[in-house]
Amino acid sequence: MQYGGSSSALSSLREEVWDDTMRRVVRQSKFRHVFGQAVKNDQCYDDIRVSRVTWDSSFCAVNPRFVAIIVDASGGGAFLVLPLHKTGRIDKSYPTVCGHTGPVLDIDWCPHNDQVIASGSEDCTVMVWQIPENGLTLSLTEPVVVLEGHSKRVGIVAWHPTARNVLLSAGCDNAIIIWNVGTGEALINLDDMHVDMIYNVSWNRNGSLICTASKDKKVRVIDPRKQEIVAEKEKTHEGARPMRAIFLADGNIFTTGFSRMSERQLALWNPKNMEEPIALHEMDTSNGVLLPFYDPDTNIIYLCGKGDSSIRYFEITDESPYVHYLNTFSSKEPQRGMGFMPKRGLDVNKCEIARFFKLHERKCEPIIMTVPRKSDLFQDDLYPDTAGPEAALEAEEWFEGKNADPLLISLKHGYIPGKNRDLKVVKKNILDNKPAGNKKSDLISAPKKAADASNPQNDAKLEEILKELKSIKDTISNQDERIAKLEQQMAKIGD
Repeated sequence: MQYGGSSSALSSLREEVWDDTMRRVVRQSKFRHVFGQAVKNDQCYDDIRVSRVTWDSSFCAVNPRFVAIIVDASGGGAFLVLPLHKTGRIDKSYPTVCGHTGPVLDIDWCPHNDQVIASGSEDCTVMVWQIPENGLTLSLTEPVVVLEGHSKRVGIVAWHPTARNVLLSAGCDNAIIIWNVGTGEALINLDDMHVDMIYNVSWNRNGSLICTASKDKKVRVIDPRKQEIVAEKEKTHEGARPMRAIFLADGNIFTTGFSRMSERQLALWNPKNMEEPIALHEMDTSNGVLLPFYDPDTNIIYLCGKGDSSIRYFEITDESPYVHYLNTFSSKEPQRGMGFMPKRGLDVNKCEIARFFKLHERKCEPIIMTVPRKSDLFQDDLYPDTAGPEAALEAEEWFEGKNADPLLISLKHGYIPGKNRDLKVVKKNILDNKPAGNKKSDLISAPKKAADASNPQNDAKLEEILKELKSIKDTISNQDERIAKLEQQMAKIGD
């Protein structure tokens, strides 16, 4: 077969050779025959103007109720939120979430409330939105809370996996901020750990650590509450193109990146000894960033390259070669982005183990990954208990130092989203109130109103006010420290 020197054809040939080489290792695994299938056209979401902004995020977030997609918007930033059943052609006049003044770069559904979504934008803010139970009938312009603290665009938002109302954001100011969304406060600001752009941030299983991949080619493991770097690896991948790093359920770290020769690589690391990788595989010479999607229940990693038309998937085990190639789902159209459904949103009766929402230029196409089984009975080996929608900790408990694993649920009888799953009213929880505006006074007064309604006694009011005062004083103190730091930096530059 002649490929006539075309670089894309050569890349395609290398992909075939790589896939073939990996396939030769025959190994017993219940996931060996997993296959992907795109749904029929009438089950896609059509006529969507997917965002053209140059940013390597997935542009799509999914949960058992809704699919959210970042779209092109004139004069600001917007994203669509569609109920899962709202397939077919989406009218141009369909309402959007459009409160940002600059393009939206990242979105993330709250794991503990399927109606709450966070967004990060070029306008340097993070906004948190409460979506009506049946979806939008009018465009949503007023967020529940605006989180202001970054000095440059915010490209990453990620909810804590087990603590309620804890949200992480990372910006092009190379800072990571961890917020208590229930009070609108920035409680942790990691602004001196990264010297270059942060490509991605991943929480570990219980949310006690984060790992980051950065433009300086380092992967860092950080304890955010102690504000210290626990481990780091220089030149994780030697190529100049963007990397990704994610935590696995056992505490190891999986990375994707590029070699010095611009070949795409994947690697597995033990954060307790990052001198050498546990495994390192070179794949092909495509130049799209590999976005990893991880299922902790099956230990399968799906790799979706931006601009690729395939999804490769691997099983991670504790036997050499540790990262085992399973198969590739291939299609004709390149992907602009990808959403990944949480396990509780899958159809267990059809042995569905993953569902992707592939973004094309003008549509969103669900892709279903299935394990072929003859029996119609519940396959408990495919569906161990999985993370449920209940938070294991309150925000305050986590900030005080407590850790907890996700609270698990069984999928034996399927998962039915609860009807009234608004956040429980806790002191200083503003997500259950009417949307607040940008003003700081709104952020302060909303929690007080919530407390007043739940406990009208005067002593409770006094206690709440005192707490509020202390919180404001702490914030001012933190800002003073930050100003002092910046002034010192300016003085050094002046000298």
